[in-house]
Amino acid sequence: MSEIALDISALRASAGRAAGFMRLLANEDRLLLLCQLIEGERCVSELESLTGIEQPTLSQQLGILRVDGLVKTRREGKYVYYAIGDPRVGAMLSALHGMFCCHQKNRKGRSHAASA
Repeated sequence: MSEIALDISALRASAGRAAGFMRLLANEDRLLLLCQLIEGERCVSELESLTGIEQPTLSQQLGILRVDGLVKTRREGKYVYYAIGDPRVGAMLSALHGMFCCHQKNRKGRSHAASA
């Protein structure tokens, strides 16, 4: 009986960590920033231009991602560069891309073909 309780306790702890990770990704701006960073390191001005997220929202969301370790920074002169700092981000973005981005393209293609 105690083995079952221990397993449930471990599972609950894992579920808590997973829920916290998903909460970080459950913001459109943060998700968009991570999608840009998966392509490689970017400075703040590049991220602003690529995403359309304006200051101070951009800095606020990057700060949240940095504090929680999802991104890391590197300073070069007056520029701060951001990069993915947690390998789980790539795996999660890949899964999300397959579920939402590729699926939308396929869905659009089918509806276009059906209407033609």
